[in-house]
Amino acid sequence: MISIINKYPKYFFYIPLVLYWILLLVLTSLPSDALPTVAFSDKVNHFLAYFGLAVLLGGTLYHQKRFSFFSVNYVLATIIISSVYGIIDELHQLFIPGRYAEFYDWLANFTGVLAGTFLIYMFLNKKENKNSIEA
Repeated sequence: MISIINKYPKYFFYIPLVLYWILLLVLTSLPSDALPTVAFSDKVNHFLAYFGLAVLLGGTLYHQKRFSFFSVNYVLATIIISSVYGIIDELHQLFIPGRYAEFYDWLANFTGVLAGTFLIYMFLNKKENKNSIEA
């Protein structure tokens, strides 16, 4: 499985990241009365949304070859990019009818970013250790 991910990262990270980020933008641009109802708390939704963003972004930054800085520093870059986007997204919601920006929403976003980044780091670290053992 790991060799398939390494061979085709665009199918596991790049394309899913673009589609996910578009979905995230669309959902956060909907007025509050147009939002689908879910069984979870608002903060859980924020956590899960940014958890997914961090996993996909971290995997993308790690596997991309164009900018070595991002490949080497994918953990820090994932946290910064996702967190800044979370702030921008919260401010963007000030302009959406029935929506508002809340510090605790951003905090849930940030917590999701940290958890997602930790998960992708653990996955990629395990993958690197496995590759070094096989070599």
